[in-house]
Amino acid sequence: MEFIFVYVTCKDRAEALNVGKAVVEARLAACANIIDGMDSIYWWNGELQVEKEAILIMKSRRDLFTELTEKVKLVHSYEVPCVVALPIENGNRDYLNWLMTETKATDINLN
Repeated sequence: MEFIFVYVTCKDRAEALNVGKAVVEARLAACANIIDGMDSIYWWNGELQVEKEAILIMKSRRDLFTELTEKVKLVHSYEVPCVVALPIENGNRDYLNWLMTETKATDINLN
């Protein structure tokens, strides 16, 4: 079983909370963490933007990433939200078992 961190940027803490709740309630992630007050610098529609955003980091499984991304896009305000996955290379086996238990059921055996 492959586990992932999913990194999402949101316009503010309230949106990050809304997106995180939607994904965790759907059992597409076991946990969501919010880091508020990030400064973002990026290009949008040909103009350089400097904005405050909130970071949303979720712990999930690779096999749920497509469905998780669709849920984020459904509830997110951005036209093109940042939703990227980073592999979890290793971790506390008890934590990874918990992550597996708290996400959508599957026939795949963690052992």
